[in-house]
Amino acid sequence: MSRLEELIQQLCPDGVEYKYLGDVCSYATERIDAAEVNADNYVGVENLLPDKQGKTVASYVPSDGRWIHFRKDDILIGNIRPYLKKIWLATHDGGTNGDVLVIQIKNKNILRPQFLYYILSSDSFFNYDMQNAKGAKMPRGDKSAVLRYPIPLPPLPVQQEIVRILDSFTELTAELTAELTARKKQYEFYRDQLLSFNGINDTTNNRTGGGYNNLLNCQVKWVRLGNIATITRGGNFQKKDFCSDGVACIHYGQIYTKYDLYTNRTFTFIPKNVADKSKKAVPNDIVMAVTSENIEDVCKCVAWLGNEDIAVSGHTAIIHHNQNAKYLSYFFHTKMFFEQKRKYAHGTKVIEVTPNKLEDIIIPIPSLENQASIVDILDKFHSLVTDISEGLPSEIEARQKQYEYYRDKLLTFEEIAQ
Repeated sequence: MSRLEELIQQLCPDGVEYKYLGDVCSYATERIDAAEVNADNYVGVENLLPDKQGKTVASYVPSDGRWIHFRKDDILIGNIRPYLKKIWLATHDGGTNGDVLVIQIKNKNILRPQFLYYILSSDSFFNYDMQNAKGAKMPRGDKSAVLRYPIPLPPLPVQQEIVRILDSFTELTAELTAELTARKKQYEFYRDQLLSFNGINDTTNNRTGGGYNNLLNCQVKWVRLGNIATITRGGNFQKKDFCSDGVACIHYGQIYTKYDLYTNRTFTFIPKNVADKSKKAVPNDIVMAVTSENIEDVCKCVAWLGNEDIAVSGHTAIIHHNQNAKYLSYFFHTKMFFEQKRKYAHGTKVIEVTPNKLEDIIIPIPSLENQASIVDILDKFHSLVTDISEGLPSEIEARQKQYEYYRDKLLTFEEIAQ
């Protein structure tokens, strides 16, 4: 018998009590002055990372006003687009805004922060949050409904043992993820080098690329995107239009959550009568999401490599061109592109780059033959850090599934008879 089984047998053999989240927690109400926040302790929804990856340093920090004050061990949850699964267990005090839910435990003698974090980071919670969300284009979690989410309250020793077990899973996954992150940085460095062609500041229109490009010895033209592509807005369908069979479609939110750099299949479909009224992408087009919560993600894109026309939702730009689609998609993920899109982005809570501004992006265009050679090199790098069928990504995927299985199993209790 394991230590956990012993504790359950000893302390709660007949089951555990369930409470609504609002019975044991509340939303933070304290305020903190803008003068007391900085890039390290300010957490907006834009610097909470998707898929339960915690947070990053803030790219925007308010300069005035009073903001929600969170404390160490509070749980912060992104309340815009709950399907992004943004959650962080605070490791320090700081400030945030109204787009982030700050959940504070009323009595830590009956509920441990780490235990609650594991409950709220489950897919069950985020599915519940999304089911109760309001709004179609930019869904928001229902704060009242969140507080009605039922959670188990086993005795503290049971909570602590479960946390210890789950921590051991997450620590191993974190080690593997750190190694994969290092590889990704290396890949991104070589990708940016390969696509820099001596940099955008060179004033000539034609030149031989340097650095890695000596291997390819290719001539490059620097042109406006608008000179080689037609850019139009997507639009005219919403998530509520999804059906099990019909015309293939891409919704802009899926570009952030489901798609990589390129794809030849979609995850969703819409009825033909809805698709007939929608904007379309044809094979080889780039579909780019032009609104986001942060500057880092805006303009994330996917190259459509399928064999059919597909419907494309609003908040997108459809880039029609006669270049190598994978080459363009790789370029749209470089540091050089990031620095250009930053100049054209506008907005605070919602960041947008309008399609007409994209026309002014300067892009290096080698011959189609050399584009294919560059894509071949980058495909190999990309596969090393993303292919879940082999290597580190595969091991991390397996560990994550194992962790999620045991987390859900460990956090499921028999409810005590009332």
